[in-house]
Amino acid sequence: MVQELLIAVVAAVSAGAVYTAAAARVVKQYERGVVLRLGRLRNDVRGPGFTMVLPGVERLRKVNMQIVTMPVPAQDGITRDNVTVRVDAVIYFKVVDAASAVVEVEDYRFAVSQMAQTSLRSIIGKSDLDDLLSNREKLNQGLELMIDSPAVGWGVQIDRVEIKDVSLPETMKRSMARQAEADRERRARVINADAELQASKKLAEAASEMSAQPAALQLRLLQTVVAVAAEKNSTLVLPFPVELLRFLERAQQPAQPQPQPMDSAPQEPAPPAPAEPSASSASAPGHLRPAPRDASAPSAPASGQSRPSGSKPLARH
Repeated sequence: MVQELLIAVVAAVSAGAVYTAAAARVVKQYERGVVLRLGRLRNDVRGPGFTMVLPGVERLRKVNMQIVTMPVPAQDGITRDNVTVRVDAVIYFKVVDAASAVVEVEDYRFAVSQMAQTSLRSIIGKSDLDDLLSNREKLNQGLELMIDSPAVGWGVQIDRVEIKDVSLPETMKRSMARQAEADRERRARVINADAELQASKKLAEAASEMSAQPAALQLRLLQTVVAVAAEKNSTLVLPFPVELLRFLERAQQPAQPQPQPMDSAPQEPAPPAPAEPSASSASAPGHLRPAPRDASAPSAPASGQSRPSGSKPLARH
């Protein structure tokens, strides 16, 4: 009798141990347990720690409540300004309602991934290339709103969405490089022109100051000579002082003629003496030539013959 009772106790303990092992569940700190009893959802969500379920009647599903980092595969699209790009992103989300994540959607990870891909394609088509490259914060916010709207019903909260990389065609990269180079050259020319304008204004002010004191220009010339002479491998060409050139210019100017008094009669200039032209000077331009004689005029008498009375000597022109 005692032996049979002992065997029954051992059997009961063994059955209890097997039942406990089958019903015992451990929920981790970052997890929540959703219990389905005969296929129906129980309202109580099991917290972290040790819990029990009815074997064969209840089923416990654990849901991870940590933030999940999911890369979004690169998507090819055409921007609003007709540029083909390839964009990939990364999405951060977490489950805030474990029961909805189990009941409302079959696989919330796959659903969030597909929603992120379609939203990324949509945001590419609505944006310009400049916005994708420089205004990513605004695009990230718009992409987050597009994914978060349907994910709220799944018990999932989108924490953050980031556009990670934008790949451009090689032709577009070369075009952008030429555009950037042209813009930098334009800014360099504008800065150089502004510097020339400011320098010209300062030089005009310096010239006006030096014009009041002519010696200042000579001192400035000497300072320039000293600065250039500091280099031993340079050849120094010293120009004449400006004041010396002005003095020579004034010295070469002719004296002004003195005005004659009104009562004195002007004297007639004496006629120039006639010069016999030579053979060499007759052909040279600019020399005096003898005036041609008239054929009807009588020729001069030869030497030794008497000149008729009353005749006058011919004047030589």
